[in-house]
Amino acid sequence: MSKPVREVALEVLLQIEKHQAYSNLLLNQTVKRANLDPRDVGLLTEIVYGTIQRRDTLDYYLNYFVKKGVHSLNDWVRVLLRLSVYQLVYLDRIPERAIVHEAVTIAKKRGHKGISGMVNGVLRSLIRQGVPTIDKGQSSIEQIAIETSFPIWLVQRWVEQYGTEITKEMCESSLIPPHVTVRVNQVKSTVEQALERLQVEGVQARFGELSEDALIIEKGNVFQTSAYLEGIVTAQDESSMLVGRALGVKEGMEVLDTCAAPGGKSTHIAEQMNDRGEVFSFDLHEHKVKLIREQANRLGLTSIKAEATDARKLKMHMNGKQFDRVLIDAPCSGFGVIRRKPDIKWSKQLKDVEAIKEIQSSILNEVAPLLKTGGTLVYSTCTVDKDENEKVVQSFLDRHPDFQLDKTLIERLPEKAKSSKHYKDGMITILPQDFHTDGFFIASLIKN
Repeated sequence: MSKPVREVALEVLLQIEKHQAYSNLLLNQTVKRANLDPRDVGLLTEIVYGTIQRRDTLDYYLNYFVKKGVHSLNDWVRVLLRLSVYQLVYLDRIPERAIVHEAVTIAKKRGHKGISGMVNGVLRSLIRQGVPTIDKGQSSIEQIAIETSFPIWLVQRWVEQYGTEITKEMCESSLIPPHVTVRVNQVKSTVEQALERLQVEGVQARFGELSEDALIIEKGNVFQTSAYLEGIVTAQDESSMLVGRALGVKEGMEVLDTCAAPGGKSTHIAEQMNDRGEVFSFDLHEHKVKLIREQANRLGLTSIKAEATDARKLKMHMNGKQFDRVLIDAPCSGFGVIRRKPDIKWSKQLKDVEAIKEIQSSILNEVAPLLKTGGTLVYSTCTVDKDENEKVVQSFLDRHPDFQLDKTLIERLPEKAKSSKHYKDGMITILPQDFHTDGFFIASLIKN
C-alpha cells in the first residue's frame, strides 16, 4: 500500500534539508520507488518544490504562531508545518480541514499527542488569523529576501551587481513555474512538422518565444509521445538553445564540447552540422557520459564521440589536436536555473562561488590552446553571477592577448535577444525575467 502523498513529501523535504540532496533527482527516485497513485505525483511535486521555493517566507509566517520560533522545533516538525502552511497559503484547491487533518495524523504517527496538538493549534491559529503582513520597516534587501524567499547574502550580491529593481524582478520570476520546452531535431523534422506531429499525438504546443528551434509544451506529456521516442524532439530550455547557435558551426567541422553531459548542447551542435563532421564530447564522470551517448542514440546522431575526461587535462589527452570550434559550458553556481532547482539557493554559499571561479578559469586556460587560429570559443554558464561570467572572461582575455571578444555573436542571436540591454559586444546575459527562460550567460571569443 502506498504512503499518503504528504508523508512522502515530508520525507523528501527532510532529506533535502539534512543532506542537501538535489530536489529533482530525489523526486524522480521517490516517484519511481513510492508506488504513488499517478494523480498524486503532480501534488507531490508541487508541495516539494513550492515548500523549498517559499521556505523563508513560510518561516516568517510560522514565527508568529510558534511560541519559541520555528527554529526551536525538531526538523521533521518544522518541515511538516512548512509544507502544510504552503498548501494553506498558496494552493486553493485543497480544503483547509484536509490539510490540517493530514498534518495532525502525520504528527501523531511520528511523534506524540503533545506535538500533534501543537501542530493542530498552529495551523488552526494561522487559518483563523490569516498570515501576517511582511514588515515594511525592513531594508529593501531584507524585504526582497523574505517576500521571495532568498538568502540575504545572495540578494545583497545581486543588488550590488544589477540594482534593486532588477534583483527584485529576478527573485520574483524564480517563483514562477517553468515551461516544459523541447528542441526540434532539424535533421529529422522542421519545427512546423514537429508541432503538427505532437498535436496529432494529443500534445498542445506552440512555437518558442526566443529560440527558432523551440516548442513550448502547454498540455500533455511530450516524453511519452512517439515523436520524443523517435528523436524528433528533445528537452532543452530556450536560453540553453542559444549556446549551440552561438558557435556558428558548419557541416564537416571538428567541434570540442568540454563539459558536455547530459548532452543537450552536443546534440544540438551535431544537428546544426546535419550530423556531418565530428563532435568530441567530454565530461568528468563516466555515468554522465553514458547520458550523452543515450541522447545521441535516441536522436539518431552518429557524429558525437563521447568520453570521460577532466576538462582540465584535455590538452594532454588530445595530444596536439586542434578544433574549429570549442564550447566550454562551464560548471557554475546554477543561479540561473533556480526555478527548476530551488534547493540551489539554500545549498550554495559565497565560498562556493569563489571556488567555482577558480575551476572555470583553469578550464578556460587549459582548453584555449585546443582551438585553431581563427576559430571560435564559446564560454557559457547557467548562472547570472557577474563574477563567474564577465569577470572570468575578462580575466582570461587579460592573460591571453591572442583572444578577443567576437562582435559577430549578435548575428547568431535571435531578434529578441539582440535588443537585450544585457548584450555587450561578444557577450550576453539572459536574466530569467527577460524571456521567461532560464538565466544564462554566453560569451563568444575569437583566436587571432
